[in-house]
Amino acid sequence: MKPRHKRMMFVALGLTGLVVATALVLNAFQGNLVFFYSPSDVATREAPVDRAFRLGGMVAEGSVLREDDGLTVHFVVTDHAQSIPVVFSGILPDLFREGQGVVTQGRLGEDGRFYADEVLAKHDETYMPPEVADALERARVAGESGGSATTGL
Repeated sequence: MKPRHKRMMFVALGLTGLVVATALVLNAFQGNLVFFYSPSDVATREAPVDRAFRLGGMVAEGSVLREDDGLTVHFVVTDHAQSIPVVFSGILPDLFREGQGVVTQGRLGEDGRFYADEVLAKHDETYMPPEVADALERARVAGESGGSATTGL
């Protein structure tokens, strides 16, 4: 085999290895992507049913119910246009309370409830995650231009 052919073979093998490595990295990123949706997005069925995503908004006043096991909590996340019931089993953040911003991560159940694996609460009075603030603003604008509906418990 001529030296020129050997070099071409090494270049082809190197490019093949690079393509395979790139495909593996992109596949790993795709599996770890978690998108944010507001309750209005979930109500209009824009959120995925078969994979995890983040749901954010405000914890509705009077919606927090704790079960006797001490870990399972039911509450409602709202963007003031739509509301989605959430079930979480675990320890809530210290700053979690009604009327505060929250971002939950989990999956939407077939019963219309969001089953959260993780709950994040805002950390002080002036901060709200940008995704939650944008979703609340979109819902407010939509509410001013038309009627509002809620998804029941």
